[in-house]
Amino acid sequence: MLEIRWHGRGGQGVWSASQVLASAAIRVGKYAQSFPEFGPERTGAPVRAFNRIDDRPIVVHSHVYEPDAVVVIDPTLLQYAGQILSGVKEGGHVVVNSKSSPSEVRSRLGVPDGVEVWSVDATTIALEEVGRAVTNTPMLGVLVRATGAVPLEAVEEAVRARWPGEVGEKNVAALRRAHDEARSG
Repeated sequence: MLEIRWHGRGGQGVWSASQVLASAAIRVGKYAQSFPEFGPERTGAPVRAFNRIDDRPIVVHSHVYEPDAVVVIDPTLLQYAGQILSGVKEGGHVVVNSKSSPSEVRSRLGVPDGVEVWSVDATTIALEEVGRAVTNTPMLGVLVRATGAVPLEAVEEAVRARWPGEVGEKNVAALRRAHDEARSG
């Protein structure tokens, strides 16, 4: 089972990205969960969302405590390295919205050697492709490249279903671009 934890701020689409990923997984015949963790937080407060994806029915219904992948869509949250890296499995992935190289991110966060780091400037991509600094779909593209969780085409279909028309097409462009521009190390 693949378990993913998303970190962002309220209003940045963390849960939306998690839902799109789950929808894409279901489209290709997998079982999936998507759920948020937030309460009365306002826009801008740190929030988390979670995914589970498997080929078999998923019977676990708790937070993700030992993620295979962690996604940070807001670079201002990198100051909370302990929370971001909490429980990440060896052989896992840390996917970060950052202009910094993966090695710089690794050093800054103290990512263990057995964890792969991916980075991309998702903010610039979102501004140029979507017209807004909402980085959830670009980061979804990087996550899919890092983990191979589902085919990129299935995510594109799920994005178009979630946001039809021009908005969906702009988000697909951002998704593809981040997928292609992401660096690992």
